[in-house]
Amino acid sequence: MMKSRFSEEQIIGILTEPEAGQRTPDVCRRHGISAGTFYKWKSKYGGLEVSEAKRLKSQEDRQTRLKKRLPEAVLDKAMEAHFCIEALAEALGRHGPPSRAHGRLAGRSTMGVLPSPATARRA
Repeated sequence: MMKSRFSEEQIIGILTEPEAGQRTPDVCRRHGISAGTFYKWKSKYGGLEVSEAKRLKSQEDRQTRLKKRLPEAVLDKAMEAHFCIEALAEALGRHGPPSRAHGRLAGRSTMGVLPSPATARRA
């Protein structure tokens, strides 16, 4: 995002000039901005005091930082889970989850586990 040439205080000052009786095109020409920029600022900062505009800017900056950090946190969590699964598999001496056949042979219940399509055809 491009940094503005104008601070929030300056923008609010520019927006108050037409309220003092000056024409909007004259204000835009004097400050070197387009009418579109003026009306965009008016929709964003219209009616705000300088302190409110600063608070709005700080909240926008915080939201931007949080949006950048969220994907990083999700990736860290996924990597952590992957390494925990690998460590658990290594500790158990297996490479992956146990098969259903292994559960049946060991006398464990397989209730609630759906049979594979190959097993369903044999039955």
